[in-house]
Amino acid sequence: MAMPTTKPEFSVRNASRGTVLATRARLYASFWKRFAGLMMRSGVPEGGGILLTKSSSIHALFMRFRFDAIFMDDEGRVTKVVQAMRPWTIAFGGKGAKHTLELAAGAAERSGTVAGDRLVFEDPIAGETP
Repeated sequence: MAMPTTKPEFSVRNASRGTVLATRARLYASFWKRFAGLMMRSGVPEGGGILLTKSSSIHALFMRFRFDAIFMDDEGRVTKVVQAMRPWTIAFGGKGAKHTLELAAGAAERSGTVAGDRLVFEDPIAGETP
């Protein structure tokens, strides 16, 4: 099975609910990009996010803000949603988790995303910036 996307920048839509989670997300596939993730940043811009491949668990060490973490399998099926994950915590995606989508806090709730939903990765939404 392949990861949900190989595009360097994309939008994320919840196909199960017809809602948008991110208009301009970025792919973090290398070890160092995944390791650094959102560390040392001031936040995730509204509409932005990062997809960490090969990441069934994450940490929020050295983080200064809360964010949403959506764990998924290779097909984009959500295995777990952690809303407003606190700095200095660790989260595990559960059975079948392969990748993690990190978004601005509140994005998961606004989109209604829950375990079992299917996410799709498309071209960035025109005119939107993270």
